[in-house]
Amino acid sequence: MSSKDQIDSKNSADYLKKDLSEIMHYIEEPRLPQRAYHIIRTAIKNLKLAPGKTFLEREIAEILEMSRTPVREALVRLQTEGIITLVPRRGFIINPIKKDDLKEIYEVTESLDGLAVELATNKITHDELQHLKELIVQQQKCLSENNLYQWSLLDDQFHADIIKYANNNRLNNIIDIHSDQLHRARLYTINDRPVPYRSVTEHQAIITCIEAQNGEAARLAMQSHRKRALWEISEALDNMEL
Repeated sequence: MSSKDQIDSKNSADYLKKDLSEIMHYIEEPRLPQRAYHIIRTAIKNLKLAPGKTFLEREIAEILEMSRTPVREALVRLQTEGIITLVPRRGFIINPIKKDDLKEIYEVTESLDGLAVELATNKITHDELQHLKELIVQQQKCLSENNLYQWSLLDDQFHADIIKYANNNRLNNIIDIHSDQLHRARLYTINDRPVPYRSVTEHQAIITCIEAQNGEAARLAMQSHRKRALWEISEALDNMEL
């Protein structure tokens, strides 16, 4: 390995250590395989480990201060979920965001999110509704400050909270399988899509339907919102490939 390659490799390892260390502080899972899984998954979700990034099992184990056994269990689980791939003699690679995969995920999520908001409409409390409204206010503030990264985090929280308010554990578990991939795609393309004023307007429309106790209207508004998001992200991915 040349001196330049050694320096690049060290810099890459330093950034990886910094990014994972930040996440480690708020992952409270005591069981090591699950803790490793959630740390790596969160890093991938928030693009700290970007699509196409490669890393070694040994590197992750050293950074997480674990033996390789729990880390290997976590990596196998992530590979089973289609998030990473083992490449012989290169380690693991973060799978790219593919438009066809994303289309399939959105088709499923569109229906499930619609069901979630319809259920939530009949169960949501006044405080929970106010919380969703406050998230929209924070999103508007982020857009005024051109802070698209924070906007994306709030967008993810808005959808996650609606799913939580549906109070259906089985539905939540099914949606959770795909939610990280959707967040990763939104975050990955955020600077190559129109500024998401329209998304905030659609969030407001969803809240209006919930307030009116019209679950069917809320479901249709959510499904339309997801469908438009898929179109924008697909367009952005196409342009990024040119």
